[in-house]
Amino acid sequence: MKLNLVDADIQYISNWLDQGTADDLYSCLKAELAWHQGDVLVFGKWHKTPRLQAFHGDPGLGYAYSGKALDPQPWTPALNQIRAKLAEIQLYPNVMLGNWYRDGNDKMGWHRDNEPELGRNPIVISLSFGASRDFHLRHVETKQRETINLGHGSLLIMGGTSQHFWEHQLPQRKRVHDGRINLTFRTIFAPEQSN
Repeated sequence: MKLNLVDADIQYISNWLDQGTADDLYSCLKAELAWHQGDVLVFGKWHKTPRLQAFHGDPGLGYAYSGKALDPQPWTPALNQIRAKLAEIQLYPNVMLGNWYRDGNDKMGWHRDNEPELGRNPIVISLSFGASRDFHLRHVETKQRETINLGHGSLLIMGGTSQHFWEHQLPQRKRVHDGRINLTFRTIFAPEQSN
C-alpha cells in the first residue's frame, strides 16, 4: 500500500513476511545480533537510549547520528536471509541499524534519517518483528500527522524526499508488554557519492 502523503514516497506492506518466517527470524535476531544499550547526546548531556541497538553491515561503513559513531558488526545468517529477500524487490542496502524495544516503555523520539552519508534522498527500509507498535509521521512544515500500526513481519519503505519533509517516532506505549525488533536497512555512500 502506497501512502498518499505530500512530499513523501512511503509504502507499507503489512504481511511482507508470512507468520512462520517472521516468528523464526524474530527468534534468530534476538540471539544473533550484537545488541547493546547505546548512548545518545540530548541537549549537551549523554543519556542511555530507551531501547537496545545493533549495527551490522559491510566492513568500513561507519554511521553517526545524535553525536554517536557506530562501526558495523558483520552480517549474520538471519540478516543475510532478509537481504536476499530485499534483493528480490530490487533493494540492496549495505548497513542495518536495529532497535529492540523490550516493551512499551522503550521508545524513539521525533527525528529524520537525513545524515549526509545516506545521500540526498535516502531510502530507509524498515522491518518489524514482535509486538505491533504505532509509528507516527509528522510533516515538518504543515505539522500534518499520520499513524501507521507496524505489525509483525511488516515492511515500511520511506524514499524520495520523505526524510526532507517528514519526521517520525515510535512513542511509548505503557500497555504494550511484549518486545518488538525493528530493523532499518540503509545505504551508506562515500562522501563523493552522496550528492
